[in-house]
Amino acid sequence: MTQTQSTEAARAPAKNDSIHSESRRTFMKLAAGAGAAVSVTSKLAWANGEIGFWAKDLPSDKLTEMFNTIVRIRWYERTCVDKMITDPKYRGYNHFYPGQEAVAVGVCAALNNKGPFNELDLVYSTHRPSGHAIAKGADLKKMAAEYEFRATGLNGGYAGEMHISDKSCGFIGADGMIGPGHVIATGSAFAFRARGSKQVSVVFGGDGTYATPHFHGALNNAALLQLPFIYVLENNLYHQYAHYSYSCPMKDIASAAKTYGIAGVVVDGQDVFQVYNAAKTAVDRARAGEGPTLIEAKTYRYYNHWGAPGAKPGQLGAFGYDPLAISSFRPEREVRAWMARDPVDICRDTLITWGVFDRAKADAIEAAAKKEAIEAFEWADKQPFCKPEDGLKNVFVEGAVPARQFG
Repeated sequence: MTQTQSTEAARAPAKNDSIHSESRRTFMKLAAGAGAAVSVTSKLAWANGEIGFWAKDLPSDKLTEMFNTIVRIRWYERTCVDKMITDPKYRGYNHFYPGQEAVAVGVCAALNNKGPFNELDLVYSTHRPSGHAIAKGADLKKMAAEYEFRATGLNGGYAGEMHISDKSCGFIGADGMIGPGHVIATGSAFAFRARGSKQVSVVFGGDGTYATPHFHGALNNAALLQLPFIYVLENNLYHQYAHYSYSCPMKDIASAAKTYGIAGVVVDGQDVFQVYNAAKTAVDRARAGEGPTLIEAKTYRYYNHWGAPGAKPGQLGAFGYDPLAISSFRPEREVRAWMARDPVDICRDTLITWGVFDRAKADAIEAAAKKEAIEAFEWADKQPFCKPEDGLKNVFVEGAVPARQFG
């Protein structure tokens, strides 16, 4: 059964709470069946059974919050793309996330994102961090300021995009290098286990991370020590401009979980509810001391590896031929085929089907998200830039490096 068929099967209008619940249950069972068809790994690699159908039981306010977060990510990124294309003074260097929003939102919705730091679940990100940061709870205005190296940004203007972090919500940070964050994340997981905490450490990585030693080292140590660690591999098919098959011999990277004897699953990364179901199962296992999980989310990015070649203001996605091959390494029909299964549309249509809200409410939520994103970048434009000499203050935890060391 295709995703379209499974969605259509759940379109019967709900008339009361009990029918709402049954509609959600039916939809998630059908959707899970469609997702399992993506790969047998969906069923075989779990150490203790299949994924639960948790999303159907979430309250309407939580489901609405998930949709709100998806569109906030989408419009933050689209606003950033337009700014990069049209504003010659824009200073950011960005790797855009549209197309993958359901992965960040589905995972982070299953985590503890509020409260004292010693109770927060921690997230480690990649060089494509916007979605993860927003889903974890980072402030949009301060993010926009940081992306333009403003002094009032989340990290004083010294992190930019690829090293952005926000301790207040447990977003430990992005990493411009491919791999090291995974090993550091297992260190956090070890600390949680050592002090008896119920916290969970999550790291996001792309399909290209399979070819790094960090991927295998992180999973190996997490398996050996049964750590509360979750590896979320966002397989968007391409690392930079090469298909993942050039560096991975398996169709499903999640099958690597079998090597380490840990839980592993493939999910439809365009469906936030499938992602949430897998994440909730993995988080529950981690908190119960049952060890790590590898989640592979099949997804797609609408823009290129970095920047916005092939993109136009006001248009979602990057298309067209570029002589440098940075916007023509994949067929345009492939891009449009994935965009036809857009995570924003899937989330919106499902929640309308479930009776969580109607289309007018969904449109209002999205309009508010767009307005918030525009205002965030307008605010950032008015902020002062960081001072180059103040970079010496950020080498040590306290104080500055004496200038004589640079004489």
